[in-house]
Amino acid sequence: MRAVSLLLTVLMPVAASAEIAEIKWADGVYTHKASIAPKKFLEVCGKQKKGEAVNWTFNGTAPTDFNIHYHVGKDVSYPENRKGVASAEGSLVAPLDQDFCWMWTNRAAQPLDLELKLKQANAAN
Repeated sequence: MRAVSLLLTVLMPVAASAEIAEIKWADGVYTHKASIAPKKFLEVCGKQKKGEAVNWTFNGTAPTDFNIHYHVGKDVSYPENRKGVASAEGSLVAPLDQDFCWMWTNRAAQPLDLELKLKQANAAN
C-alpha cells in the first residue's frame, strides 16, 4: 500500500499538468474540445505517413503558445511554432512517417477553452 501511495504522489503532478489526447480519425476528421488550466498544456498526437496532408484549425478564448512538433531521437522539429495566438489555421504535410503533436501552452493565470479540428486533406467532410 505504501508503494502505491508513493507512486501516486510521484505521478499526480504529472497527470495534473497536462492533457494528452490521441488522434482518432472518424471519416478523415478529428475534433477536440478542451479547457486548458493556467500554466498547463494540451497535446494532441497521432501517426502520419510521409506525404499525408492534414488541414488544421483551432479557436481559443485567449492567446496561447501553439506548435506542431515531432521527435527524432533527442531532436525536436517544429513545422509550426506560434506565440500568443487565440486562433490559427494551416496545413501540415508530413515530411516523414512519424508521430506528430499539436500542442498548446496556457501561460495565463486563467483557464482557456479551445476547439480543434483536424481534417485529412482527402477527407470528404
